[in-house]
Amino acid sequence: MAVIIDGRAIAQKIREDAKRRTAALLERGIRPCLAVVLLGEDPASASYVNAKEKALAEAGMDSRDLRLPASTSEADLLALIASLNRDSLVHGILVQLPLPRHIREERVITAIDPAKDVDGFHPVSLGKLVLGQTGFIPCTPNGIAALLRELPITLNGAHAVVLGRSNIVGKPLAILLSRRDINATVTICHTGTKDLASITRQADILIAAAGKPALVSADMIKAGAAVIDVGVNRVEDPSAKKGWRLRGDVDFKAVSEKAAYITPVPGGVGPMTIAMLIRNVAEAAEQAGNLH
Repeated sequence: MAVIIDGRAIAQKIREDAKRRTAALLERGIRPCLAVVLLGEDPASASYVNAKEKALAEAGMDSRDLRLPASTSEADLLALIASLNRDSLVHGILVQLPLPRHIREERVITAIDPAKDVDGFHPVSLGKLVLGQTGFIPCTPNGIAALLRELPITLNGAHAVVLGRSNIVGKPLAILLSRRDINATVTICHTGTKDLASITRQADILIAAAGKPALVSADMIKAGAAVIDVGVNRVEDPSAKKGWRLRGDVDFKAVSEKAAYITPVPGGVGPMTIAMLIRNVAEAAEQAGNLH
């Protein structure tokens, strides 16, 4: 039976560290501040934003809650980002994704000052990740790496299989895992992958980030593997109070009987994502104050 990885407990340690760093910044007259921009009233996005702002407050940081109608034009959003770039009291800028269809996501991401790109999505941030330079790393991949470092497993030379190739999780995670400080051998699988199960069964570490509930079954993993479930899928469930439940990309019950380690959904990767965001905001504030 797999050991369930407690993402909340590991995330709390990272958040406590960010809180200590914030206290040191406050002594120097610097209060870390994240501007959070949300367009529209999508319940899931609003829930994510609320969780991030609560974490900021608990760390002693400020947040600017900028909620705009879904009809906001791309030009107006870009103008807002430009003003936040110029604001010395704002250390990080986060535009909650996804955006309304009439706004080009790429234009918005590249408009953010890389020094305030605490999401780690800017081409400059991703370029630094590829080159092994210091910069903001996307929060979910960085959180997954932190989870793996907490496990009593050998990362050096391990075969890690990543299901998914998104710019937010799959691609940056594959690069991060292959860097020398982790040194895993990485395979990326996607919709064009043939005989998926034959590849996933080779994985010492399997990361599921495909966005398909219960995609990974027990016969797709090697006994003793570490399984990290990034999926957050709403599945209809009439017995649930809200009429739905969150399900990951992994068949948790079946896979947990075969894997050595597994993350739950919720309570696994999600808390780590927020913790890494808080850490990045502290880092941005330190850099702005020339404290590095």
